[in-house]
Amino acid sequence: MDDLRFVPLSGIDDTQIIDLMNNGMVVRHLPLRDGEFTAEHCRAFRRAKQQLWDSHGFGPRAIRIGGVFAGWGGLQPEHGDADFALVLHPKFWGWGLRIFTRVREQAFIEMKLESITALLPPGRRNSMVVVRLGFAEEDPVTLDGVRFRRFRLRNPAC
Repeated sequence: MDDLRFVPLSGIDDTQIIDLMNNGMVVRHLPLRDGEFTAEHCRAFRRAKQQLWDSHGFGPRAIRIGGVFAGWGGLQPEHGDADFALVLHPKFWGWGLRIFTRVREQAFIEMKLESITALLPPGRRNSMVVVRLGFAEEDPVTLDGVRFRRFRLRNPAC
């Protein structure tokens, strides 16, 4: 089951996105989530992610593994950077490195970006994984009143 595909979020049924965003194990890692993720939230989420594509030419995509919706992620504009975001259903958590590798190739080879960032909440226990991937910690940032640790990975070709 090594069939990893990035597809537009519009190709995923609302109920699948809503189920993912309300999964208790997922919610623990989403400090900006407040309350139940409803159909209305889903529509706003889709509009916001499409607006990133319309305005910047890139944004997150839905992720299918073996034809199954596994989550969403990719690069999205954040504070003037291309930020790596990833939200996966727990049964696909072992796929993070393979997904990241694809996104890093997109960022550095296709888009020729100088760097990408990753924002993690301070309490995230496995945040040092990004350091092992080559990211360096920078000054923290605040989004919607929530403080995040910011890590940057520089393109070795730049």
